[in-house]
Formats: sequence, structure tokens, C-alpha cells
Amino acid sequence: MFSLLVKETFYINEVVLGTAFGIVIGPHGADIFDPRSWDTSTTFMTREITRIVLATGLFAIGVELPKSYMVKHGKSLLIMVVPTMAIGWVIVAGVVRGLFPRLSFHSCLAVAACLTPTDPIICAAIVGGKYAKKHVPINLRRILSAESAANDGLAYPFLTISLYLILDKTKQEAVIHWVLVGWLYQVIMGIVIGALLGISFSHLMKFSHQRGFIDRESYVAQYLSFAIFIAGVVSTIGSDDLLAAFAAGSAISWDGEFNDHTEGEAFASIIDLVLNCACFIYIGAWLPFESFNSPELGITPWRLVILFLIILVIRRIPAMMLLYRLIPEIKSWREALFSGHFGESTMIISLILYLICPIIGPMGVGAIFISSLALHKLPAVHNSPKNEQELLAASLEPMVAFIVLCSIFIHGLSIPFFSLGRATLSLTTTIPSMTPDWMIGIQRPPINITNSPSPISGVSTPRVIFRDSEGQQPQDQNEITPSRENARTVQDDLVNI
Repeated sequence: MFSLLVKETFYINEVVLGTAFGIVIGPHGADIFDPRSWDTSTTFMTREITRIVLATGLFAIGVELPKSYMVKHGKSLLIMVVPTMAIGWVIVAGVVRGLFPRLSFHSCLAVAACLTPTDPIICAAIVGGKYAKKHVPINLRRILSAESAANDGLAYPFLTISLYLILDKTKQEAVIHWVLVGWLYQVIMGIVIGALLGISFSHLMKFSHQRGFIDRESYVAQYLSFAIFIAGVVSTIGSDDLLAAFAAGSAISWDGEFNDHTEGEAFASIIDLVLNCACFIYIGAWLPFESFNSPELGITPWRLVILFLIILVIRRIPAMMLLYRLIPEIKSWREALFSGHFGESTMIISLILYLICPIIGPMGVGAIFISSLALHKLPAVHNSPKNEQELLAASLEPMVAFIVLCSIFIHGLSIPFFSLGRATLSLTTTIPSMTPDWMIGIQRPPINITNSPSPISGVSTPRVIFRDSEGQQPQDQNEITPSRENARTVQDDLVNI
């Protein structure tokens, strides 16, 4: 009932609201909804719920990209994904090893693999919001969305090599399994199957639409059904279902026809919103608060807080600052810090914004899904872990859950806090002017004042020349008309007042 007020005025998205509501009604709140009390395995339910939400979200990102986007921006996406994930993976593993010495380095690599991918659901909620659309360049929004989708699927190889090093007898056997299974069977086959199914689906939908075999409502409904179909087929054979869903969405939107037929339809957005809200309500009720303090495992709240703060700062900043010059979509170091889109910010504001904006990679549904995959491969947890595998199985869930909880609220509330801070800063430092408040946002064309000969006595008089936004001088003064952009700006200012 108050969604528009909350989202458009306070810039709080459904991710934060859903998680907070889940905590309130969960076992640590009103105790109305407790996923851990169900008879079925909680890990299994968590894995399948997050799988469906991620598959539909990644499929949606692929579909909404411009046609042939992967051909034009594939190189930039590859640079953003693989080196950034690899560097962040090793850095996070080192931090975990330093804070939790009971875990071996291989176990720390497994924990870091769960925290490496950027969550596409949280990223889409932030980057796709009204504030981001108003202030973030569209090229940056698109590359961030595509990167968040791609690196979720590419978390599989980082997880598998960690688990193979723990579970296999020799390192040589682990590397062979990693290449054959982790890369060829899971990643490569998942991309190929997803692309082939996406192309086949696209041709089938064209055939049905051209011959009048399908109506518009059913056409749009395929959006959800095909995403679930892709996830089901690829996960059944054991390949990377997340990359398959993203590849299928990109293949469907390759020529832009699917986007043309579904443009203006709210069905897909409604489905995404419902699934996202339900998933984060589930996550809020699922969070194991009692496990955040487990001294027998070496897990204490202060260690988890330090881990989150260090991850927040160094997980992606070294790689992004080293590689941004190779990515055409990121035009400056300020955009690399994801703060250049806020205008002429100071250095301090830019650094603060970097710490709270999506470019540092929010962690959420993707991290929980990857951790549930790891728990599926590890042995059952006992009260007192007897070996490295059981210790990792007992420690993985509370560590990932705490980082996800902090990330949801830090990233979800970053824009509201920035908006509040900027408003406070402007109120305390702005010099009063004689211009009315409602005229401040009006964009006026530049004015050049030149001297021109006057018809009277040859005296030079100032002549005012208006230029448009591209610096072109109109042929006639009668051509000067108010622009729609100016009118829209005035309307926004009046609404804000």
C-alpha cells in the first residue's frame, strides 16, 4: 500500500524490506514463519528456492540487454568478471585464513568462493531503481547488470576447485576433476545448452507469432516458464544452470524481437518482484542468528564484523582500479569507484560512495545458493567436527549468512543514506541566492553576449545569442522553444517541493 512512497521517496527497495519482514516474522521475532522447522532438509529447500529466483533473475537480465550486446561488450564483460573474481577470491581467502585460523587454506578458498559472486538480485534492485536511472550512466548500469549475472554462474569453478582439493586424495586428481567437470561439463556445456535452447525458443516463438498461433498474454508468460525450464533441464544433468539461464536470455534477445513484443508489459516485472520479495522474506526467517556466536568453531561476532568490513573494502577495489582502463564502459576512475555518476563529488565523497555502492559487489541470494551447493557436497555436520570437511560444513553457513545480512542492509540502504547526507550537506553549505527555489533545476541554454553594430549612429550594442545543448545557434529567434527536458525538470522540482 505504501510501496511507491517507500521506493520513490526513501529509495528503499524490496530487498531490504523483504529481509526485515522475514526477520520480524521469523523464529527470532514473532516466530510465525520458521523454515528450519520443516520436515524436509532446510539446505535442500534453500538451494532450490534460491535456484529458481536466480535463474529467473539472470534470464531477465539477459533478455533485457540490447540486441547483440554480448558481441559488442563481451570483451569488457570478460575482463570485469574473470580477473576481478579471481583476485577477489584469493584476497578474501587470505582474510578468512587470518581471522579464522582453525580453517585450512583450502576451506578458506571454499568460503571465499561463496562470497565472490556479485548478487544480481540486489544489484538489479539498486541499479534499476529510480535514483540510479536518474544519476547512473546507462552504459554503466548495463555492464554492471551483465557482470552480476555472469559472475554468479562463474562461481562454480572457484567452488569446485576448492572442494576437489579438500575431497580428492591428490592435488593432481583435483585439478583433473576441476578442468573436466568444473569447466568443461559445468560451465562450457551450460553455456552451450542455454544458448542453443534460447535460439530454438526464439525461432519457435517467431514461428508461432507470425502464424497467429499465440496471443500476446501467452507470449509474455513464456518469460517465466522458459526460465524455470532452463534451470530444471540444466541442473538435472549437473551443469551450470545459472550461466545457462543467462545465455538463454541473451540468445532470445539477440535480434531484439522478443523485447519488441514484450515491451510495455508489466507481467515479467510483477513476477520478478513477487519472487524476489518471497525469497528475501525466506532469507530473513532462515538466518541462523544463534550460529553467529560459535566459539567452538572459532566464530565470534567481532571476527565476523571485521571480516565484513575488510571484504567491503578490498574484495574488488584492487582489481577494478587496475583493470578499469581496459573496460570502455568505465570511462574514469570515478566510475570505477561508481561515484562519478553523482556529479562533481569530492574525493572523500567518492571514496565513501565506493564503499556502499553496487560496484563493490553486493552479496545475497547468489552467496547463499553457492554455499548450499557446497553443503550438498560436504558430509553432514556433527556437534563436534572431527576433520577438515566437517569443520568447513559447520562453519560455512553462519559465515556466509552474516556477510549476506550485512551486505543486504549496507547496499540496500546506501542510496537512502547518500540522499539524506547530500540533502543535509546542501542545506548547511549552500549560499542563499536570489533565484526562486522552483527555478534552480531549470536547464537554460548557454548565452553568448556579443557586440553588434547598432543601426543608430553605428554604436555597438550587446546582442544576446542563444545556443542549444549542442552549441548550435538557431536560425531564427522564433525557433527557440521550451524543451521537454526543461519542462520535465521543472515538474520534478515542483513535486520535490
